[in-house]
Amino acid sequence: MNTTKLLSLFAALAAFATSTRAAEAQTPPPKGFTALFNGKDLAGWWGLSTEDPKKWRALSPEDFAKKKTASLADLKQHWSVQKGELVNDGKGLYLTTEKDYADFELLVDYNMLPKGDSGIYLRGVPQVQIWDFTKEGGKWNIGADKGSGGLWNNSPGAPGKDPLVLADKPFGEWNKFRITMIGEKVTIYLNDKLVVDNAKLENYFDRKGLLPKAGPIQLQTHGSEIRWRNVFVREIKSGGK
Repeated sequence: MNTTKLLSLFAALAAFATSTRAAEAQTPPPKGFTALFNGKDLAGWWGLSTEDPKKWRALSPEDFAKKKTASLADLKQHWSVQKGELVNDGKGLYLTTEKDYADFELLVDYNMLPKGDSGIYLRGVPQVQIWDFTKEGGKWNIGADKGSGGLWNNSPGAPGKDPLVLADKPFGEWNKFRITMIGEKVTIYLNDKLVVDNAKLENYFDRKGLLPKAGPIQLQTHGSEIRWRNVFVREIKSGGK
């Protein structure tokens, strides 16, 4: 075997080993849950910003295909997979599931750098808030002092807008969400602490309208690097089980 073929073989073996290690870095989904992130690439995801689902769903098939293709190019610039973790540089479109979800339970871990401002969109609607909860983060005046996990886009004074307790871990440590959505009601645990108790998520795009009955899950990011892992979902059938 010549040198060129040997180098190609070694490269292929190295790529396979890296892929295997990345997959192994993912915790297996709990019973009844499905992994939304495979630990290797962005399969099953595309990109959106804060956009009314009614508008992009109304696009023609041709225009939607163009939008999706452009979004994938944007994701390549700002999202990567490192050691089995989803990594965003704090810029670009938000990672969006291709599949829609109605009622569900979502598990996800995140690790954010200072100055970050992120969140999780449910059925394409903002959002479960994630941000720098320190005074140095610069957003105490809009509620960051209360911590992450609230439904920040709800109206002022509405249930769930602010988290019940400050549950964020110090920077450098992984935070863990458990989010349950049934109908328009959302319950959220952050690091095993109840931060939102069966509160209605308002439709940010139409305050007087109902939420979409189903829609994508989005990982919103801006401000600083954030990492995600162990992204698991369990669909809940009618009846809440």
